[in-house]
Amino acid sequence: VQLQASGGGLVQPDGSLRLSCALSGFTVDSYAIAWFRQAPGKEREGVGCMSNNDGRTWYVDSVKGRFTMSGDNAKNTVYLRMDSLKPEDTAVYFCAAERLGGTKWTDPKGWHCWGQGTLVTVSS
Repeated sequence: VQLQASGGGLVQPDGSLRLSCALSGFTVDSYAIAWFRQAPGKEREGVGCMSNNDGRTWYVDSVKGRFTMSGDNAKNTVYLRMDSLKPEDTAVYFCAAERLGGTKWTDPKGWHCWGQGTLVTVSS
């Protein structure tokens, strides 16, 4: 089971970016997938989560209405579309799969598999 995140970069405030999480060894329908982010000096925090059963999504309040998760079965990839980006969205973004039981989805300890991060910098 492997995940590879990509798509980060430098974007101006109010701009948009789409991150990709390519899956190998499993499919979009296999496990729930989540996106996390970690800003310098801060703990890793959950951003969004997508169910593998019905595609339902959940987001933390700080990104609701701005970020959208989606999955492409044909490409075996999960996306995080980020609109109206703010400087405080600057962070390394990670995708995670295979949720463990007993924790909220926002808890990074509750996820088994991680991809490497991709840096998103929001700055003018």
